[in-house]
Amino acid sequence: MKHLFLSLMTAASLLAADKHWPEFRGPHGDGLSSATKLPLKWSEQQNVAWKTAIHDKGWSSPVIWGDQVWVTTATDDGRRLYALCLDRDSGKVVHDILVFEAEQPDLWKRYNSYASPTPVIEKGRIYVSFGEAGTACLDTRSGKKLWERRDLKCNHFRGAGSSPILHQGALFLNFDGSDRQFLVALDAKTGATRWLKDRSVDYKDLGPNGKPEADGDMRKAFATCTVTTVDGIPHLVSQGAKAVYGLDARDGRELWRVEERTSHSAGTRPVIGHGLIFVPSGWSQGQTMAIRPHAAGTVLDANGESAPAAGVQLAWKSKRGTPKKPSLTLVGDLLFGVEDGGVANCWEATTGKLVWSERLGGNYSASPLATRDRLYCFSEGGAAVVIAADRTFRRLADNQLDGGCMASPAAAGEALWVRTQTHLYRLEERH
Repeated sequence: MKHLFLSLMTAASLLAADKHWPEFRGPHGDGLSSATKLPLKWSEQQNVAWKTAIHDKGWSSPVIWGDQVWVTTATDDGRRLYALCLDRDSGKVVHDILVFEAEQPDLWKRYNSYASPTPVIEKGRIYVSFGEAGTACLDTRSGKKLWERRDLKCNHFRGAGSSPILHQGALFLNFDGSDRQFLVALDAKTGATRWLKDRSVDYKDLGPNGKPEADGDMRKAFATCTVTTVDGIPHLVSQGAKAVYGLDARDGRELWRVEERTSHSAGTRPVIGHGLIFVPSGWSQGQTMAIRPHAAGTVLDANGESAPAAGVQLAWKSKRGTPKKPSLTLVGDLLFGVEDGGVANCWEATTGKLVWSERLGGNYSASPLATRDRLYCFSEGGAAVVIAADRTFRRLADNQLDGGCMASPAAAGEALWVRTQTHLYRLEERH
C-alpha cells in the first residue's frame, strides 16, 4: 500500500526559511521549521529584536502571516475574549479586538486559560476559537468580523485547549467536553457546517471493571487534529479522550480508530512520517504510540494482545518518557519528546528503540520547535534549552526570559517568536 503524507519536510523545503507560521506547530503542524539561522542564545539583553506586553492572559501560540503576528488573550474570568495583531517588524499593536463577551465557568487556572486554542491564519483571514464560547473569522487588515459561530457547545470542564486547523477550505475543530464529544468541519469562507461527527466511543462505559465513568476528566481532551493522505483519501487524524480516530476529511466518515482505555485527556497534536502517526495517549497510564493507518474501517485496542490481520496497526508503543502536554517532534528518522517533568527522550521513529533519555530540568507545557539539527524546548519557568536533534545528546545552549512559557514558540524567516505569560518576543541574531 502506498502512503502519501503531507507533513514530511523535504530537502527542497530546507532551501529557504518559511515565511509564515500559520497554525499551531507551524506550516506542517509538526513543529518543524526550515530556518537555518535561528538564534542559539538569548536573554532579556541579548538577541531581542522587540518585546511587547500582552494584556490579560492566554496560552495560545503566535501565528504569523506576512507583516502580521497574531495571538489571542482573555480576561482572567473569561468574560472578555480578544484577538491581538502586532506588526512583525516593530512589535507595535495594530489591532486589539474584543471578539466575544461570554459568561464562563471557572477553569483549572494553573494549567489553562480562557484563550488557549491557537488561531489559524491565511492570506486576508484569521480564524480564532475560544471553544464553546465562540469561533470567529476576522479580516486581517481591518479587524472586521466576517462570521461567527456561538452554537457549538460542550462542557470543557477544565477549559478549551484544542486549536482549529485549515485544510482545503474547511476549518476543523475538536470539541471534547465532559458531557459531549464531537468534531466539526466548517466552511472557512462562510462558517457554515459542512459536517459534524460525534465520537463513536461510549465514554460512559470505559471506567474500571466496565463500570460507568463519572469523572469529567475521563471524557474530555485538549488535542488538535491534523490531516494526512492514505491511498488518496484525506484522513483527519483526531484524538479524543480515549481513542485516536481517522476520519474522511471530506464527510466525517470514520475510517479507523485506535482505542486506548487506560489514559485520558489527550492534549497534543499528532505528528506524521515514515508511514506512521506518532501520538502520546494522554494522562494517567499514557503511552507513546506509532500507528500505521489504513483506509479500511477497523478498530484496534492499543492494549490488546493481538491486532487485526488487516487494517490499522500499532507499529510500536512505549510507556517510557510519554509527554502529556508537549507534542512530539519528528526530525528525520528520530522522534523526540519532552516529558512534562523535564526529561527529554529520543526514539528511533520506525522501531521505537530508545536512543537516549536526559534530564533538561524544569516543567514543560509548550511543544518543542525543531530545525533540521536543533530542538528548542521552552519551560514554564522561562528557561529555554537548545539541544542537538541527533542520536547523541548534546546540550547546545541554556537561555532565560523573565516570564515562563505555556505557549509553544513560532519561527518565520530567521526569527523566533516566543510568548511568555506576560509578553511576546521576537528573538533573532543581532548583527
